[in-house]
Amino acid sequence: MKERGFTLLELLLALAIAAALVLILLGALRVGFAAWHQGEERAEVHQHLRSLSELLAGSVAATFPYHQSPPEGGTARVQFMGEEGRLSFVTFSPPFPLAAPVAFAAVTLAWRDGETRGLAITQKALPNFEPFEDAEPLFVDQAVTAMKFRYLRRDGGWEERWDGAAEGALPQAVQITLTAAPGGRVQSLPPLTISIPVRTP
Repeated sequence: MKERGFTLLELLLALAIAAALVLILLGALRVGFAAWHQGEERAEVHQHLRSLSELLAGSVAATFPYHQSPPEGGTARVQFMGEEGRLSFVTFSPPFPLAAPVAFAAVTLAWRDGETRGLAITQKALPNFEPFEDAEPLFVDQAVTAMKFRYLRRDGGWEERWDGAAEGALPQAVQITLTAAPGGRVQSLPPLTISIPVRTP
């Protein structure tokens, strides 16, 4: 019997099947790499938000019911002002070390818009006649795309706003929610609730 070789048609068909398998393999590798990269990015953002939350939690937990009279004089009031997107308080553990060794610092956490968007942290050494007035932030975290604060009353209800001067006291706790949006995908951690221990001025 004569030995029979491959025909040109069979050879072309085999090459086409091999090329299709290579393309499928490359597509699977591309999808796998994209998913791995996305997972790494998501994990990095979560780690960043978690570290930032812990830094802020340490300062908020050290909030002190600091009493100070307004510049025009009058009764001393508790220096604490909380809103949904801004929190100003006095603490003995500021997020960043102060240049001078003072006991208390006025800290403001606020959403900053404009060219440099993000979470802006401002802090001032006390005493200061205008502890919470707008100033150049010490640090702006542009990874944060949204943040929200809530304040716990003694009866267990949550408020979107807390005026220490009007309340005459600090809230029982502060809840912080931070959000980032890398690549357009919103990433957020579960709300972090920080208890504020009762302290006497």
